[in-house]
Formats: sequence, C-alpha cells, structure tokens
Amino acid sequence: MRQLYIGGSWTASASDEFIDVVNPATEEIIDRVPAGSPDDVESAAGAARRAFPGWSETAASERGKLLGDAAELLKQRSEEIAKTIATDMGAPLGFARKVQTLMPATVLSSYAQLAESHPRESRIGNSMVVKEPIGVVAAITPWNYPLHQIVCKVAPALAAGCTVVLKPSEVAPLAAYALAEIFAEVGLPPGVFNLVSGRGPVVGEAMAAHPEVDMVSFTGSTAAGRRVAALAAESVKRVALELGGKSANVILPDADLALAVKVGVANCFVNAGQTCSAWTRMIVHRDQYDEAVRLAVEAARGYTVGDPFDESTRIGPLVSATQRARVVRYINRGQEEGARLVAGGTERPHERGYYVEPTVFAAVEPGMTIEREEIFGPVLSLIPYTSEDQAVAIANDTKYGLAGAVWAATEDRAVGVARRLRTGQVAINGGRFNPLAPFGGYKQSGVGRELGEQGLEEYLETKAMQL
Repeated sequence: MRQLYIGGSWTASASDEFIDVVNPATEEIIDRVPAGSPDDVESAAGAARRAFPGWSETAASERGKLLGDAAELLKQRSEEIAKTIATDMGAPLGFARKVQTLMPATVLSSYAQLAESHPRESRIGNSMVVKEPIGVVAAITPWNYPLHQIVCKVAPALAAGCTVVLKPSEVAPLAAYALAEIFAEVGLPPGVFNLVSGRGPVVGEAMAAHPEVDMVSFTGSTAAGRRVAALAAESVKRVALELGGKSANVILPDADLALAVKVGVANCFVNAGQTCSAWTRMIVHRDQYDEAVRLAVEAARGYTVGDPFDESTRIGPLVSATQRARVVRYINRGQEEGARLVAGGTERPHERGYYVEPTVFAAVEPGMTIEREEIFGPVLSLIPYTSEDQAVAIANDTKYGLAGAVWAATEDRAVGVARRLRTGQVAINGGRFNPLAPFGGYKQSGVGRELGEQGLEEYLETKAMQL
C-alpha cells in the first residue's frame, strides 16, 4: 500500500480511500494507491510553490546534474521497472524494457543536457530577451506509457526550473512511484517534485483549477483534455495537451507493399494498440487492396497474444476490463456497419486476462465508426483509394492530426505527400521514432509539443527588457 510524495516526504493522504491496482494478465490485485483528495492537491501545490524560488534560481548545471543522476539510476533499475510496467500495465517484458523504460531514460538524459545548453538569452536591437521558468506545473499522465509520458513532462519542466505536481494514472501508477524514489535518492530538493495519486475527476480537476498552478500539461483523451482546458481557463493558465489520434498509413502504388504492410501492422499493434500515435488506418490503392489485405492478415496471425513475461508474446493484455469492453464494442460496431472482419475478433484468447486478438477489418469506408474514432486497441482498418489526392483527403478527413506514415519508391515522393498531411509527425518509408524530435498534434490531437528543445520551450516564459 502506497503513500503520496509531497514536500520531499512520503506522507499519508488526507483521504482514507484507496484504489486497487490490478494485473491485467491475471485480473489479480497487486497493490493499492491512495485515492487522493483536493486537500492533498492543496498540500502538494503549496510545497511546489514554496520550492519554486530556490529551484528556479539553482544553477542550470546543478539542475542538469540531478537529472543526469536520475537518468543513470533509471537505467540501472530498468529491469526492475520494466517488470513493474509489465505487471501493472501488461506490456510484454521486452517492450516494457526497451520502450517503456530505456526510452524514458534517454529522454531524461537529453533534458539533463538541455538544462544547461538551451539558450535563455538573446538580443533583438536594444532589447534583451530572456526565457524564464513558468512556475508550478501540474502534470497529468496516462496509463499506456506510464513512465515515458511522465518523463516527457517532468523532465523538461524540471530542466526549465519549474516545480511539479504529478498525478499519474491510477490504473498503472507504479512506475511513477519508482521515479519518485529515484528523485528522492538523487537529492532533488523537497517540493520540487510531488506525487499525488488519485482519480482524474477529483485530483486531476483540482490540479487544473488550483490557483497556485501556473501550467497544466495533460496527456489523455480529447474529451478529458477539453475538460482540463476549460478548468485551466478560469485562471488563464498555460495548457499543453497531448490527446487522441487516428493516424493514417498511406501506401503509394510504387512503394514496397510487403514492407509497408508489415511495418504498418506492427505499428498499429504496438503496445496492444494502446498508442495514441498508432497507424490504425491503412490507406492502400484499390489495385493493390486485396493483396494488402492478404498481407495484413498474414502478419496479424504472427502476433502471439499472451503472458507479458513469456518471451514469445507480442501482444499483452489490454490494461483493464473497461478497456477490453470498449475495444470489443468497436469490433462489434465495425461488423454492424458492414466492414469485413478478416482477422481476430471478440473471442477471448485466454480464460483470464483482458486480452483481445489482433484484429483486421477490410471493406472499411470513410465515415464508418471504426475509421473515424480512436479505438485504443489492436484493431486495423484497411481503406482503398483510387488517386493520390483521394488518399490525402481520406488521411486528413479526421478531427485528429497526431501522426502518420507515407510509403513510396523514393523519399522525395513520400515527403511530397507527407507535406500535405495535417499531422504533427509523419514517418517516411518506415523512418524510426526519434525521442529527441518534437511530438504533438494538429487539430483535436492537442496543443503544444513534447520532447526535444520544443518540449523545453513549453515550460518557459518570455521577457523582453529594453536597454
């Protein structure tokens, strides 16, 4: 049973209620975390406010050293933390080790360097322009990448000189506790980082509305993001939002079809499809459509669903019973609206655990529910097109704009189409994810950017001094 981390100490919550943490592979309760209260938010925000003057004036080199020390400890404990994530979130251990743990360590290391190297002053004519930390940051993070999404917010905020109150997802909170222990061990000053666990409508909303909070950074659903933004607007806080996606994988006729389909299926199914940037819509020329469907079905059959600790597992369970029920509803809806189920479905592959088979739909038309809405499960929709203009139109015909991909015989042609996509990131011919490049979306996929220098800039204010 856990406590909250406020003002440099582990402390009991003002609430006497706890939330069960469930292993999604076994459906067993493995831990309990406090269901925090507005009083806990008050304490954490106060601690962060008191710590802000000292932390913001701490030498950038010292802030960077502390973050660097934390990154090293995170690397040293990566196996232990990966096992924690595989247990409370359900990611296969190999994926939990490499992507869920070591990638956040890389991001943390990058901000240890940027804390000192990112320029804070410039001259424009007779003006000195300086960048200063915005103040107290409320970070509200999701369960699908429970450590990475925390580091994407906390690391740049601390590097900038801000103090932080974190609310991790109550569904998979244990990696957040591991990070809090690391920060305490490396000597982060009291109040610079605070952790309040709890539910979004209680703790998250109290954080977004709190008068001592200067900025809210939220990752989650678009609906919840709208609520956070509305609460923050009452006190005119800065808001950064990383929200949903329905990303398109556009395969042009001259591309390597087999490779594009294979990589596209892998991207759609990564983390059991619980990835906001997943390429869930595969857009293929009508002349190649039947072959693409065949290749996608063949690839899907190679994804073993099972125990996250089994080395042969490629897809673990969904994170909760609620999430599984959501995905099953979408699979049923797809069939009801006329899409053709060609792989997977709603049958349980295992007696226990919140598992869903990797699922592929053919005969998907623009406007169908499974083509429009974010499912957040291992469900791929294949959509035909007849011209490049139509492919671009289908890709852009969504309220989202987070990620996507383009495949073509040449990089130049792929880039030409990518420039027409209204989305924050585009992979060209399978270009790998870069954790140092800015990440964020257009339209209802969010506001602002995470990662790299642009991620750091989100936590800085600009002041001009006329000399």
